[in-house]
Amino acid sequence: MLTKRIIPCLDIKNGRTVKGVNFVSLRDAGDPVELAEIYSKEGADELVFLDISATEERRKTLINLVLHVAEKVNIPFTVGGGIASIEDVDVLLKAGADKVSVNSSAIKNPNLINQLSAKFGSQCIVIAIDAKQIDGIWKVHLVGGKVPTELNLFDWAKEVEQRGAGEILFTSMDHDGTKNGFSNGALAKLSDDLHIPIIASGGAGKTQHFIDAFIDGKADAALAASVFHFKEIKIKDLKQELKNNNIPVRI
Repeated sequence: MLTKRIIPCLDIKNGRTVKGVNFVSLRDAGDPVELAEIYSKEGADELVFLDISATEERRKTLINLVLHVAEKVNIPFTVGGGIASIEDVDVLLKAGADKVSVNSSAIKNPNLINQLSAKFGSQCIVIAIDAKQIDGIWKVHLVGGKVPTELNLFDWAKEVEQRGAGEILFTSMDHDGTKNGFSNGALAKLSDDLHIPIIASGGAGKTQHFIDAFIDGKADAALAASVFHFKEIKIKDLKQELKNNNIPVRI
């Protein structure tokens, strides 16, 4: 059985790591380069670095920050924010990223997924999907969760897999920052519907939430931010508890 992955997420705005609740009310969480180095040493399996305002501000991801983070870590490193072309991905991979995360641009131009997968290989193309329930239906949102679409979460997830995505990073906007647990029902359906790995995001507040995401949600990886940034959960302790619950992890 493949080991389950623990992934700290660094949401970046104005060069600093930030964290909010339901995608708003952001507060400072520290220097992203320092945090990346700490997580790499503490046993994180991967890192995700999201330049959360790049799309809204219509600019490219902060390349210099990517270079500095890549120098400090020895684990796979995914970068997202403002990616809209083959050229954008090429620059990021050359700067040290192992994977890229694409969200809004993939929705606006779904064929971009095919192009990126063909050029760079599906293994480094992560499609991020931010969704929330509206009248009981999971609707996909773009531009950092600010703009709703008519896309259904599960239909869009199937399409991005067919177009060549290697992984899906699913964030439940309803759960984001609440620390009430991941959206395990939606995660389990995604896992049942698809053949590519699903990364759970949104809602981590305690160790049990990670256990539930892997068992009930059938997730392949779990991503969290504030519980790691503010030292509420230590990665080493989390992994030991997962192992105690017969969840395969790399220690």
